[in-house]
Amino acid sequence: MGDIPIHTPYIALDQFLKWADLAGTGGEAKALIAGGQVLVNGEVERRRGRKLYPGDVVEAVGRRFTVTAGEE
Repeated sequence: MGDIPIHTPYIALDQFLKWADLAGTGGEAKALIAGGQVLVNGEVERRRGRKLYPGDVVEAVGRRFTVTAGEE
């Protein structure tokens, strides 16, 4: 588990997966999400545009990350 800081108020789930290096491309992120392989706060999330805010927990490909607020 690790923390991934974002420098905006929120980040879309598909963008987060790329930012956290859980997916190499947008297509890969889309496939993970559509396949039900991504959990947000313990629940399967199938919306790739789901907004993530600091405090949200994302799990995918056997890894778990918490979204945190980065320095501005």
